[in-house]
Amino acid sequence: MTVINQALLDAVEGIAREAGDAIMRVYAGEFSVEEKDDKSPLTDADKAAHNVIVRGLKALPVDIPILSEEDIEGFAGADAEGRYWLVDPLDGTKEFIKRNGEFTVNIALIENGKPVLGVVTAPALEIGYVAAQGLGAFKIEADGQRKAIAVSGKPKPGVSWRVVGSRSHPSPDLAAWLERLGEHTMLPMGSSLKLCTIAEGFADAYPRLGPTCLWDTAAAHAVVLEAGGRVETLEGSALSYANPSEKLNPYFVVWGH
Repeated sequence: MTVINQALLDAVEGIAREAGDAIMRVYAGEFSVEEKDDKSPLTDADKAAHNVIVRGLKALPVDIPILSEEDIEGFAGADAEGRYWLVDPLDGTKEFIKRNGEFTVNIALIENGKPVLGVVTAPALEIGYVAAQGLGAFKIEADGQRKAIAVSGKPKPGVSWRVVGSRSHPSPDLAAWLERLGEHTMLPMGSSLKLCTIAEGFADAYPRLGPTCLWDTAAAHAVVLEAGGRVETLEGSALSYANPSEKLNPYFVVWGH
């Protein structure tokens, strides 16, 4: 078992912040956009953040394999204890390109398929979310203040559900799901901030009925769990990261209760 402690969480938060600084240096100027094999966009900021994070994680006293979106081929699998770092150096590249600020750095520690530590920072918004198993979930405000966060619980009968949805990825399956849910209001948002919005109690559900990858969700998933929420497949089982060779998540719903 990994020793999950405050020192490790603080160290990973520091790495994420350093990666965020690298991203913001690119964000401040002109940048080029490449297209990856899967047609998703790639910028200099993705690559710069990846390099910062890999260097930082490798310098930690724990030696754990790293799976980053920007170096899938370099990952040989989880270690003997089922552990690996799962990293999205820049989640929400489309939001980055649009310059709307809704992009994040995501770093998660996976242990036997479960995210047991997660750091999500939104460098343009100057906020962050951190959580680790047994240590709780916290939001870090722009002024550096930390506050414990928790999900809001199931809405009372007659109260409209607050549903967060993707700003860049509308889904044709979503309308039917929302009809079954009942009365609701929609809150559009980009990147892993959608899960964090559930964790801090500002929304009640986030249905993702479209493609996502493991690294898109793991860090914020850890935050949701420590805040008292759930991330489940449509069949009701916990979203798992036990098979990192399968890069795509199934459809899932984040619940704030």
